Order: sequence, then C-alpha cells, then structure tokens
Amino acid sequence: MTEVELVRHELESRMREHADTIDKLTAERERYKTLYMELLERCKLLEKGIVVGKKAERFTAGDDPQLALQILEMMLAGRDVVVEQVEEELELDDAEDEDAHDNEVDRPASTRRRSRGRRPLPENLPRVEIEVLPPEVVREGLDAFQRIGQVVSEVVERRPASLVVARIVRPKFVRKGEAPGTVEDQAIEAPAVQIAERLELPIERGLAGPGLLADTIVHRWQDHLPANRLEALYARDGLQLARSTICGWHEQLADLVEPLVEAMFADAFTQPYLCTDATGVLVQAKEQCQRAHFWVLVAPERHVLFRFSPAHDSEAVDRLLKGYTGYLVADAHAVYDHLYASGDVVEVGCWAHCRRYFFKCLGSEPELARHALSLIKALFKIERALATAPRKKRESVRQAKSRPIVDAFFLWCDQQAALALDGTPLAKALGYARNQRIALQRFLGDGRLPLENNISERNLRREVIGRKNWLFLGSEEGARANTLFVSLLASCQLHRIEPWAYLRDLLCLLPSWPRRRVLELAPAFWQETLKQEDTQQRLATNVFRGVSLGKHTSEV
Repeated sequence: MTEVELVRHELESRMREHADTIDKLTAERERYKTLYMELLERCKLLEKGIVVGKKAERFTAGDDPQLALQILEMMLAGRDVVVEQVEEELELDDAEDEDAHDNEVDRPASTRRRSRGRRPLPENLPRVEIEVLPPEVVREGLDAFQRIGQVVSEVVERRPASLVVARIVRPKFVRKGEAPGTVEDQAIEAPAVQIAERLELPIERGLAGPGLLADTIVHRWQDHLPANRLEALYARDGLQLARSTICGWHEQLADLVEPLVEAMFADAFTQPYLCTDATGVLVQAKEQCQRAHFWVLVAPERHVLFRFSPAHDSEAVDRLLKGYTGYLVADAHAVYDHLYASGDVVEVGCWAHCRRYFFKCLGSEPELARHALSLIKALFKIERALATAPRKKRESVRQAKSRPIVDAFFLWCDQQAALALDGTPLAKALGYARNQRIALQRFLGDGRLPLENNISERNLRREVIGRKNWLFLGSEEGARANTLFVSLLASCQLHRIEPWAYLRDLLCLLPSWPRRRVLELAPAFWQETLKQEDTQQRLATNVFRGVSLGKHTSEV
C-alpha cells in the first residue's frame, strides 16, 4: 500500500470516528431538548395549578450521602483538608440523626419522651374563682361538714372584646366673690373662668383614643384584616364604625408617625450594610388596577423599613436609598446596577438566589444540579455554625473553609458553561452564578456580611399575606400609611415587642415628644426609652392609657 493510500485510509478512519461522535452528540442533544420541552410543559401545568407539589427549595444530602461525598471529593480534588472537614460534618449530621432515631426506637416504652401534662397558664391573666360544692353539702349546709382540702383546676375562657367610652368632664370655675352681677345699673367686668385644657389626643378633637387607634392598626396590618372586616368586627362589639372613618384615622396618624419612620431610615443608613427586595401590588384605578411595588429595607438587628413606588425602576431605587453609602445585599436585578458604578454602594450577592437556579435544574440535569447544590449546602452549613460568632472569627473560618468551596464551585461553573445547552435551566443557572461571581464572593472578605438575602424575603411576606386579603391599595395615600405602620410593626416583631401595647404608648407619647429625640421611640430603642423617668411620668399621667389598662373604673 502506497503512502498516499495510507494517508487516505487514515483520514477516512478519522472522518468515520468524527461522524460517529457527531451522531452521538446530536442524539444526546435531541434527548436533552426533548427532556427540556417536557419540563417546560410540566411548569406550565404547575402555573395553572393542575399539578401541586412541594415548593420548598431544599436539597438534603442525607437522601444520598455517598453521592454527596463523591461530589465533594470530585469538586474539591486536591483540597484534602476541606474534603475531610466537609465529610466530618456530613458524618456528624448522619450520626446525630441515627442517634436520635436509635434513642427513640430502642428506648423502653416506659422511658420514651411523652407529654408531661398541660403547660401552666400565664400568671398575668386575670382569675375568677368559682367554688363548686357537692350536692350533699348544698342540701345540709357547711356547718354539717369539715373542710379537709380542695382540688383546683383551671380553664381558659374568653370575654367579649371590651370597648369603653371615656367621658371627659371639664368643670368650669370662677373665684368666689367674683360672680357676675351689676352695681347701680353698671355692668361688672365678667370674672375669669377657670377650665382645664383639652386632653391631648393622637388625633386632635378625635373620637378615638390611643388604645382603639392602636387596635385598628394592629388588626389592619398585623392581622391583615381589610377595612370592611374591621367594620364588621367593631359592629359585633357594639360600635358602628364606617370603614371610611377608620381609613381617615390612619391617614391622619400617618402624618404623626412619619418623622419617627424617617428617623429610622436615617439611622439605618449609618449601618455597614442593608438588605433590600421588592414585591408587586395593585393600586385601585378607574378602569383597571395599576401595578406598583412595595420595597423592604432591612438594617439587621435594628430596623425593618418599607417604601412604596408606582414603578420598579432605577428612580424608585434612588428614592429608597438616597444618600446611602455602604454594602447592599440584593438580587441581581438591573434596577440596582447604576448604584454600583460610583463605588459608593458595593454589591453583595445572595447565595439563596443562586441556589434557586440550580434547584430548578434537578429535573433536567439531576447529577450536575446535585454537584452545585452540595457545594452551596456546605457553605450554608458553615454559616449556621458561625451564626453567633464575632466578626473576626467569621472571617477566619470563611477564609479557611468557605473560600476553597467557593473557588471549586466557580471552577466547576466555568467548566460546565461550555457544555450547557443555551436556554436550558442549567445554562441560566451557570450564567447567573458566573455573572454574579464577584458579588457572591463579597461575603468572604467581611465577617459582617450575610451569605444570603432571605431576611428581606421573609419580611416581604408580611405584605404578600396582606395582599391576599385586601387585594389592592385604594390610593397612593393609603400605600403611604401602609408602609409607615408596617415598618413599625415589622420592627416590633424583629425586637420581640408586643405591637398593640407599643403602638398605644407610642400614640400617647408622640404628640408632645421632642422632635430631636424622636428616634428614641423606635422599636430598636424602645426598652431603654421605657426605663427613663421622663417616659414613665408621661405615660403615668396619660388618662387614656389608664383607661385602656382598666385603672379608671368609675362608670356612668
């Protein structure tokens, strides 16, 4: 065989090999495309509610621990220390689960955990004592019997909600000897009449006291009752209140509390980082409801604040964050991009958003999705262990444990990006992760920064649940009242403050409180403010607060 024939034979052989490879890849691509189209159809069915399934984005390595360890070993090849640490953590979790199961199953029936009886009822609830005598004692009288003991039990009962009318009487006085009269048909100058000043109310000359106003606010935005349900609720208690009256009260109170919420915004802007997110809402209009948005801004461990905007755009972001410089934890939406251009605001990515994209890949690319989810799970596990650690400790542990995992994750993303089919869930997940690479790595350099932005989404649920009840906002003025009071209620929840008592006392104090000290009334500083002698004196002398506490018992 000549040299030319050898070359031709070799070329034909290679061409056949390439053709086989192309056929194989084409078949794989078609299979992949078919699977993708099936998943799209399933998603459409889910959106229509035809198929119902769990929505939690959980990836449990315990379902397949061997696979999880193999993935970690493969991803962290060459990083033995990190692999060993992650393996130890996974094995420890499995061991704890097994111990808990063994302790429950193998423990004798007589020593297993069981109910110890009902919890004792709170001591702060009022008690009414009811003595029940045996029939024989009732017939024959107590003198025929000797009491040797008693059996006591407690039952919780409910009374109707109590509304009370505070009848304010302001007597008029004149000094004795200065009674009006005439001397020799000449009029005597009228004497000075003494009368007490009007009592201070949150709404001047208003019908409602601070306790009732606080009750309407809590029902409307903590319990998510629309105005028509509030109208019916108070009617059952014997008070006819039109929904327009309730809404009018809230609009007037919004002017009263707005300086406090603005002071909370100013204080939030002094914090090293903020978390933000947004959700849509409908606003009533003549022909068709207009779509608008609620924004949440969280200064962790300090304030939870809300704003309203007619549009979800860069101008709304500018109004929300005007004057802020620092770290901003947010999703990768384009409305925030202009903030990062100057460097005054530094973007911090959210690993929960990144995880969500890979969670959507479990149906089409389960093995690759598990690769990514296992690594992200390891990051969250490290963060849970550092939940209460100081800043320096968090930074050192993140550098030692989290950084190798992050590096391996993005190395894997770069490798898979060239193989993923355009438009598929995997391609979108890889694209999100690679585009957000710098922002997602930001938490490694500062121990104060969180791994995710879930705190914003959790607080936005407050508005989402309300939206399912009242459906739409009546006006932008109503949206303003909504965001002001929801900011106070959400901050109360953050600091575990009972909202009705807080709002009642706040409305007692605000009308005459010095404007320069208004931030002291924020939920973040409320406990310290209550300890001040000045605050205690102001609250003690407020007669409406006394009525709400039942201290004024005289009835007409």
